[in-house]
Amino acid sequence: MKLVSFADVKLEDVNVEGAVGTKIRWLISQKDDAPNFALRMFEVQPNGMTPFHSHAWEHEVFVLEGQGELVLAGEKKPFKRYDVIYVDPEIFHQFKNTGETVMKFLCIVPHEDAPKKKMREESSGNPFAAGTANNC
Repeated sequence: MKLVSFADVKLEDVNVEGAVGTKIRWLISQKDDAPNFALRMFEVQPNGMTPFHSHAWEHEVFVLEGQGELVLAGEKKPFKRYDVIYVDPEIFHQFKNTGETVMKFLCIVPHEDAPKKKMREESSGNPFAAGTANNC
């Protein structure tokens, strides 16, 4: 179990080729004994960007502050505060800050070595109720 203010989580530089003015907070990670996912908060300075890259896992993003554009191979999609972004695995992508303030977003990714979920035979697959519930 972990309960802390995000401000108490270390803000680190993203030291990857192509990253400009980008920092990260590992809010929840394997260091916290989270078995499946990492929750990260990125802070991107005006005119900053994450590297243009791809990988085998998806990105699930919620924009907290600012505005920017999602750069895909041959395409740019603008986004703003409170937008939700899903990036498929293996797609080259980059997040650019196009605004005049710090852009902050949450990004959830699976651990590369996350265990596979095992379902009981009698389980419906829904952890909240019998049957289906809201696409869970």
